[in-house]
Amino acid sequence: MTIRVVVADDQALVRSGFTMLLAGEPDIDVVGEAGNGAEAVALVASERPDVVLMDVRMPVMDGLEATRRISGDESLSGTRVVILTTFDLDEYVHEALRAGASGFLLKDTLPIDLLNAVRVVAGGDALIAPKITRRLIEEFARRPEPAAVAAAATALDQLTEREREVLETVARGSSNAEIAAELFVSHATVKTHVSRLLMKLGARDRAQLVMIAYETGLIAPGAP
Repeated sequence: MTIRVVVADDQALVRSGFTMLLAGEPDIDVVGEAGNGAEAVALVASERPDVVLMDVRMPVMDGLEATRRISGDESLSGTRVVILTTFDLDEYVHEALRAGASGFLLKDTLPIDLLNAVRVVAGGDALIAPKITRRLIEEFARRPEPAAVAAAATALDQLTEREREVLETVARGSSNAEIAAELFVSHATVKTHVSRLLMKLGARDRAQLVMIAYETGLIAPGAP
């Protein structure tokens, strides 16, 4: 299956570089480029891509607001946003993930890792650059959103013991295969548990499951 991608960045040279890299892959098709957030939102609405590579700081509408609008549109539920930025401590990154982004990568990411990120996110997983994952998680735990935490905490009470175990392993960054090996269950069983977690907790994807786990205190920053 071909992964359809939109590239949004206000620097034409950067956009062209990403587009050339992606277009060179047989399973990826770049269906459009946008120079600001407003163009990105309009392009996504018309093209319905699988993945959007979204710069954070852009004119007219920044990547944060564009991400919020895309993630908040039910008709675009099949589109995933990956945030690309040069700033590993950018305040917008924290807010973009809260707004519904499914991944976050630094622009100095190796080409092969960027291609892998597109495929991982298109497949339904979340992806955050390893070097900033812990800091980002600590920020979510330190600055929880009260209303969201209260709702998620109530939802946690509906989880089975096994679902809580799966949520904890997801929050530690484990893949489905790693979870299956750790809990001695099949890969299909893990996928079923993750799907149920998304539904019960009202989460868009694994990135939001991680946020919920840390914000509600189910797992603490620095926990093994």
